[in-house]
Amino acid sequence: MPIRLTSRNACALPLVTVMACLGTTAGHAEDIPSFNMYGTPGLVDMPNARVAPDATLSTTFAGAGNQFRSTLTFQITPRLSGSFRYSSISDFPVTGSVDGVYYDRSFDLRYQLLKESQYLPSVVVGLQDFIGTGLYGAEYLVATKELFPGLEVTGGVGWGRLGSYDSFASTGERPAELLGSGGIPTYDRWFRGDVAGFAGVSYSPTQQLTFKAEYSSDAYLQEAAQGSFEHDSPFNFGVDYRFRSGAQLSLYHTYGNEFGAQFTIHTNPRKSSIPGGAESAPVPVAPRAPGAAADLGWVGQSTDGYRTTLAKAMQTDGLILEGLKLEPTRAYVRMRNTTYGLVPQAIGRTARSMTRIMPASVETFVIVPVQNGMELSAVTLQRSDLEALEHEDNAEMLARAQILDGFGLAPAAFEGQYPQFSWSLSPYLQFSMFDPDSPLRADVGLRAKAQVRLSPNLIASGSVTKKLGGNLSDTDRVDDDALPLVRTEKARYSAEGDPAIEHLTLSHYGRPGKNLYSRVTVGYLEEMYAGVSGEVLWKPVGSRLALGAELNYVKPRDFDQLFGLRSSETRTGTIPDFNGHISAYYAFGNGFHGQLDVGRYLAGDYGATVSLDREFKNGWRVGAYATFTDVPFEDFGEGSFDKGIRISIPIGAVTGQPSTSRNDLVIQSLTRDGGARLNVNDRLYEQVRGYHEPDMARTWGKFWR
Repeated sequence: MPIRLTSRNACALPLVTVMACLGTTAGHAEDIPSFNMYGTPGLVDMPNARVAPDATLSTTFAGAGNQFRSTLTFQITPRLSGSFRYSSISDFPVTGSVDGVYYDRSFDLRYQLLKESQYLPSVVVGLQDFIGTGLYGAEYLVATKELFPGLEVTGGVGWGRLGSYDSFASTGERPAELLGSGGIPTYDRWFRGDVAGFAGVSYSPTQQLTFKAEYSSDAYLQEAAQGSFEHDSPFNFGVDYRFRSGAQLSLYHTYGNEFGAQFTIHTNPRKSSIPGGAESAPVPVAPRAPGAAADLGWVGQSTDGYRTTLAKAMQTDGLILEGLKLEPTRAYVRMRNTTYGLVPQAIGRTARSMTRIMPASVETFVIVPVQNGMELSAVTLQRSDLEALEHEDNAEMLARAQILDGFGLAPAAFEGQYPQFSWSLSPYLQFSMFDPDSPLRADVGLRAKAQVRLSPNLIASGSVTKKLGGNLSDTDRVDDDALPLVRTEKARYSAEGDPAIEHLTLSHYGRPGKNLYSRVTVGYLEEMYAGVSGEVLWKPVGSRLALGAELNYVKPRDFDQLFGLRSSETRTGTIPDFNGHISAYYAFGNGFHGQLDVGRYLAGDYGATVSLDREFKNGWRVGAYATFTDVPFEDFGEGSFDKGIRISIPIGAVTGQPSTSRNDLVIQSLTRDGGARLNVNDRLYEQVRGYHEPDMARTWGKFWR
C-alpha cells in the first residue's frame, strides 16, 4: 500500500502547498544555507557542514538526468536534523521497478560535531539512507570553513555511495545488495567499505547569488550497471538564486553530461506567527474605586444580572459561560473555550471581563475551563493582581496565578443549555502518495459533520462524505500479508464507500476522581471499524507525566461504509475483537513531547509505538513515530515496520484569526496491517494537556492578548 497523506481537518492541503504558502516564515535568507540535490545542506550532489537554523522545515524538489528526488528535512535541534526522501529513477529495471521506473524511500540523519569558530571549521557527521533499501546508502564526515565573506571551502570523506569513486582506503567489507523490503536500519554497513574523498567550493558575490563547484566521490555504480548513467567527470557545477524568503532555485551541470534543476522552500515553525493576531483587542481591566472592595451590599440578592452580563461579554470574545457561582469575595466560572488555540488567551479574556462585571467585593477569580464536560483545571487569579499587572510582564502574572486540578471546583452547568446542535459542510481532499503504480492519487468531495451535545458530558456526532471525483481507489495491488487484512483493504473502502459514513458515535466523558479522566465511545468509530472504545487517563495538573489505558472491542464495517458490519474473517486471517494499549506521555521540556504505547494492535500483533514531537509556543508541531511488534519484518512486508512523520499546523497561524482547529498531516512510510491502531476521535491526552500547568506556562505570553 502507498504512503498516505491524511488530515483530520476538512481543509487539508498537501504538505507541499502548505509549505509554499508559509515559505516566507523561515527567517532571513542569509541564515539558511544552500541545499543540495539530496535536500540537505550541501553543494551540488555532495554534503557540506552547514546547518539550517533551529526548527527549519525544508522541502526540496531536484532532478538531474534520470533521477528525481523530493525531500523533507527538519532541523530537529540546533545540531541534529532528519530527512525523509522519495526518489524515482527512470530506466532502472531492477527488482521492484514499475515499467522501468524505480521508486525509493530513504531517511537521513545529520549531526554537527563542531561549530565553526575563528580558526576551526564546522564539522558534520551524516547517515544517508540509513533506513531504506540502501540504494542511496552512505555515511560521511565533512568540514566547511568560510575563508572570507562569501567564500567557503568544503572537504570530507565518505563511505557507501560517497566512497565509490577513486577510493583511497577501506574499513572492511560492505554489503552491496539492495534490501528488498527496506525499512530496516542498515547498521551493518555504516562506515564500512571503501573510503573516498570529496571537496568543493562556493562563492556568494551577493546574498541572492551563489556559484558552486565540487569534486564528487559518487560513481553511481548501480545506475551505471543498468546502463542508465554515464560518469564522464567527477566535477559538478551549480548556481543558486536565493529569494528573500530563503527559497532556493538552482541550476546544475553534473558528471560531465547531465543538466539538473532544484527548488527548495523553507518554513520555520519556531519563527512562524503566533496563531491569531488579527482578532479584536480585549477589553481593558476595570480597576475598582478605592474602598469599593468592602461593599457587600449585593450579597443575598439575585445574581442573574451578573450571569447575563458576563455571558454576553464572554460571547463577544468567542467564549461560553456554562456556569457561575458567586460568593462574597470569590467567583467561580465554568468556561468553555471554542475559539483560542492557546489556552492562556481564553483565561486572560475571561478574567478581564470579570473585572468589569463582578461585584467589587469579589477579589478571587476561579476560572475552570471545561472540555466535553470535564473540568480540566482551575486557574485562580487575584483581582488586585489583574489591576496592578495589566501592563507589566506576563511572567509576574503567571507567578501569582495558581493552577490546580479542576475536579469538583466547577460550578454546575446552567439549566436549559442542552441539547446543543451544530453542523458544518466543507470540502475535503485526501491524498495517497508514493504508490509505485501511481505515485500521486487523490479524492475530492464534500464532508457534512454534525454534533449534538445532549448534556455537558454526553455527545453524539457524525460525519458523512460524498466523493465528487478522484482516483484514490484505482489500484490493482494485492497484498499477500501474513496478518489479517485490517488496513490494506483501504482502497476497497474508498471504491465502495460513496457516500460514506466516516463515523457515527455516542461519547461520554467524565472525571471519575482527582487527576483522572475517562472516555467511552460507542458506534461506528471510524471508516473501517465499529464497536466500543473505552479510555482512562491519569494526569496531575502540574505534572509532565501522564499515564493512560485504552481497551477497544471492534468489528469491521461493510466496505460501503454505511450501517452494515462484515465478517472478521479475511483471506489471510481473523481480525480479533479486542485490542488496546497502555500509554505513557511525558513532556521533556523545550517543547519535546514523548509517547510510548504498549499493547495489542488491530491485527492481533503485540508491540509498542514510540513517538516524539516537538511543539512550539505558536502551536506548530513536528514529530515522528515508529511501531515495532512481534510480527517478523519479512511477514510485515515492504517497509519492515510502521513509521511516519507528522506535522500539525494551527489554523490560526495561517488565517491570522484565533482558532482551536488544526491541520494534522501524517506521512506514513507505508500503510500495512502490522502495528495498525484504531482511529478513534478525541482521545483524552490531547484534550487535557493544553489546559494543564506545563503547557499553559509555555504559552502564557498570550494571557494579556
